Amino acid sequence: MARRLEELLRLLTRAERLSARRVQSVLEEFDCSVEAWRVLDLLSDGQGHHMTALADHAFLPAPSLTKLIDQLVDQNLVYRRVDPADRRRVLAHLTPRGVRRRQQLAREVRAGWAQSGPLLAEADGEQLHALLDRLAAALEDPVTTARGERAAGRAR
Repeated sequence: MARRLEELLRLLTRAERLSARRVQSVLEEFDCSVEAWRVLDLLSDGQGHHMTALADHAFLPAPSLTKLIDQLVDQNLVYRRVDPADRRRVLAHLTPRGVRRRQQLAREVRAGWAQSGPLLAEADGEQLHALLDRLAAALEDPVTTARGERAAGRAR
């Protein structure tokens, strides 16, 4: 079992890094990082999101996200507003320019992936999506999370 787990972790890491590298090669033309692309993608729903949700979605620690949001604000792609439901929080939103940039990036990323042809048959892609979704849900289990937090506390 341990050997299978190690191999699964290696394969997941390899697939993620190769996927991110492929996306980054498209985004470089637009001077955009994968993390910025993830932020723009989440904000494209028009709802506005607080910093914790953006950090989780972009897989960034809070200080790095703050710096990234500052850069996106400077580029007039994102703006901040106080959350009307909780005035202690700030929500980020896309500007009209940010909406256009996100649409352009989405088109280019899709085109970049399509150039290499389908990576998986449609049924395989759907099955992989379902399996990865189940795996992520299982890893987010509160018992697993609590163990990880205890282990991190011991490491300090």
